[in-house]
Amino acid sequence: MADPLMTLLAGALKLWIRSRCDRLGSLELTLHGSAFTLMRGQLQGVTLMARDVGFKGLPLQHVQLRSGSITVDLNVLSPGQMLSLQHPFQIEGEVSISGSALNDALLAEPWRWLGDWLAEQLMGLTTLGGLSIQNDVMALQSSVVAHREPVSRCFRIDALGNTLRFRSQDSADDASILLPMDPGIKITDASLQGGQLHIQGCADVTP
Repeated sequence: MADPLMTLLAGALKLWIRSRCDRLGSLELTLHGSAFTLMRGQLQGVTLMARDVGFKGLPLQHVQLRSGSITVDLNVLSPGQMLSLQHPFQIEGEVSISGSALNDALLAEPWRWLGDWLAEQLMGLTTLGGLSIQNDVMALQSSVVAHREPVSRCFRIDALGNTLRFRSQDSADDASILLPMDPGIKITDASLQGGQLHIQGCADVTP
């Protein structure tokens, strides 16, 4: 039988997670700890698995995360109420985003600036026209006034220096850039597979 206190906390934590997302499809939580550690104000950690997640304008297909220790205040915990978190904690895990979803995100606010930045840095053009992922390659397209067809260039992606690195697929072209990254986020691995961008890393969460 599930511990009533852990069940209550899981419900409150789900409400907090939903409040941080633009949208959230399926969500599964596993809490790590015991009633004894909770009475001392500490949850040892949480494992999260979610699908169809909208987070800060990014449409994520799949999210799998594990948190570090979380400080909780049981004095303000009640059924149906969102958990109130006051202290930072760390998470690590993996997220996946499809090429079509990434294309839509980079062609609209609030991420349009990033799409245009990629077009300028990688192609020397001012506006991103589209993006697609084909196997382990990402193709960027941009329109040019003097050309009837959009200009297209292909890139590979990996992780370097705690962020994403874009490298030209053309061995004769040494074009390579590092994506600007929030200092609270560290990317440890990145790959393109099955039409999706998969990213592993860790981050500091400030409630």
